[in-house]
Amino acid sequence: MKEIYLDNSATTRVYDEAAKIAFEVMTEYYGNPSSLHSKGVEAEKIMEEARKNIAEALGANPEGLYFTSGGTEANNLAVIGGALAKKRRGNKVVVSAYEHDSVIKSAKQLENMGFSVTYLAPDENGIITPLSVFEAVDEKTVLVSVMMVNNEIGAINTIKEICAAAKRKNPEVLFHTDAVQAFCKIPIKAEKLGADMVTVTAHKIGGPKGTGALWIKKGARVLPNHFGGEQEKQLRPGTQAMPLIAAFGKAAEIEAASMQARKESMKTLERYLKESIKDVDGIVLNSKEGALPNIVNISVPGIRSEIMLHYLENRGIYVSSGSACALGAKSHVLAAMGYDNARIDSAVRISFGRDTEKEDIDELVAAIKDAMSELCR
Repeated sequence: MKEIYLDNSATTRVYDEAAKIAFEVMTEYYGNPSSLHSKGVEAEKIMEEARKNIAEALGANPEGLYFTSGGTEANNLAVIGGALAKKRRGNKVVVSAYEHDSVIKSAKQLENMGFSVTYLAPDENGIITPLSVFEAVDEKTVLVSVMMVNNEIGAINTIKEICAAAKRKNPEVLFHTDAVQAFCKIPIKAEKLGADMVTVTAHKIGGPKGTGALWIKKGARVLPNHFGGEQEKQLRPGTQAMPLIAAFGKAAEIEAASMQARKESMKTLERYLKESIKDVDGIVLNSKEGALPNIVNISVPGIRSEIMLHYLENRGIYVSSGSACALGAKSHVLAAMGYDNARIDSAVRISFGRDTEKEDIDELVAAIKDAMSELCR
């Protein structure tokens, strides 16, 4: 049975080139980048080359890029560390209601610390509008966090305009964007975005799990969540995960170079899938027009997401019921969109990758039709 992997928003297959460099660092260039001898200097050179490659793909200055254990830690550092650094100026935080759990739960933690948090719902098109952010920000607001691309429905937010609106209302506010699903999918120029902090991670772009980065604009202040060393300018102390970081840099280099061609391929696949399901009674499209083409979210009311997921898995097709980090919990993203329980409970996220072909979509649609015939009896 052919394996059809359509869960690339959860994680991606690592590039061979990235896996190779990770192995080489583990077995040949294994020095600690903080060591002063030649093996350490050798390792540091590899790490800084990776930092440079990632920063270039992000359109950012490498001096502002700090390595973390992944997107979750980077988001925690940005939201909690950013808010605490500004707490003398105010106690209000604004985030979108459909952020990744790592932002939502960081905001909940801030509430436990005495901060007031405003959660902004997306509009009917699934986006956070600059106006809604402008209206939510006030003189007590210290931080705003709005994701660049939603991880479940693919909605693309106009971060430059949203950030400008927030800072027009309060120039002192720190602005963070989770760009995990956007990185190397759409062009990003972090230095011109207006945001103070941008989160990226490796395993969504053909790199390994276990490493990510937070880019911080020069002049923005963030308090560390970890303590114990001089690494990453004391903002994220601890010995860097060198093999993973080297692989991250290689994956970013490859993805950035092929981004435009891959974007066109994703658009073709998205159109093909939508055309294939448009006349199938019982399938509801949750992703809106203009969303990232890599992500298509659908519902089949009457078949619970988990049942559909395992039915497809038995056919060798791998999709998701939502964010992998939520471990099957009810989607707060679709709830924020205002969808009813029947639609939320039957949602399936299909996310394309560099290996996806039209034939895979044919197999997927055929399997969904069979599921509707067999499971809805």
